[in-house]
Amino acid sequence: MAIRLWMTFCLAITLFTASSASAKVSGREVEYRVGDTVLKGYLADNAALKGKRPAVLVVHEWWGHNEYARKRARMLAEQGYVALAVDMYGDGKTAQHPDDAGKFAGEVMKNKAVGEARFNAALDFIKQQPSVDPARIAAIGYCFGGGVVLHMARQGADLKGVVSFHGSLATDSPAKEGAVKARVLVFSGDADKMIPPEQVAAFKDEMTKAGASFRYVGYPGVMHSFTNPDADKFAAQFKLPMAYDKKADRDSWAQTEKFFKEIFAK
Repeated sequence: MAIRLWMTFCLAITLFTASSASAKVSGREVEYRVGDTVLKGYLADNAALKGKRPAVLVVHEWWGHNEYARKRARMLAEQGYVALAVDMYGDGKTAQHPDDAGKFAGEVMKNKAVGEARFNAALDFIKQQPSVDPARIAAIGYCFGGGVVLHMARQGADLKGVVSFHGSLATDSPAKEGAVKARVLVFSGDADKMIPPEQVAAFKDEMTKAGASFRYVGYPGVMHSFTNPDADKFAAQFKLPMAYDKKADRDSWAQTEKFFKEIFAK
């Protein structure tokens, strides 16, 4: 009886501690600029942690900087990282229809200098945070954002690593030999109609020729946007070839957690 009471007490203490730590995670809206363009981000951190820590940039889907990107930033803060959900469109604008989302994303992808400047502004901003170790920063991206972080890795961005979730792998600016400094991790669905097998093969060939440290994970039968629970809603509403996959979502996140522990180890 005494042992059972003691185990119950220990479990209660553990749950209380975990709950208290989670309660310290908070997020706030922040602004930074590129020229006259105001970029509206969201900074998530854990106030219970002290000292300088690694940081992660979160680049949104083509829908723009929305609650989904902020949720991922908070999840990273729960792991002990400082996370910034960035704004690649300016003024924090978001799209409610695929036509607008495609337009916003296309404007950035067609003008690479603008996209690079906005990403680098977010990178500079997070490096300036008192709780951030500027030598240990990574970036993750979803859909459009996955293409962004891969583009920055190709350009030799000073990052420890990048992770792309169902992001575009195609590029008209392939990485040059020795240019990729970041370790690269890519998750994609094998049934993703937006990322055909030839695009996957070309990406692997590109990374190999560039001498990059990369790993590609393909999920059999999984479609586009598999990490976002809203994918099914978008698919039904707009007849888009996408679907949420709980197993792939959880597995890709677990692998990302492990990846960050590896690249941020001192």
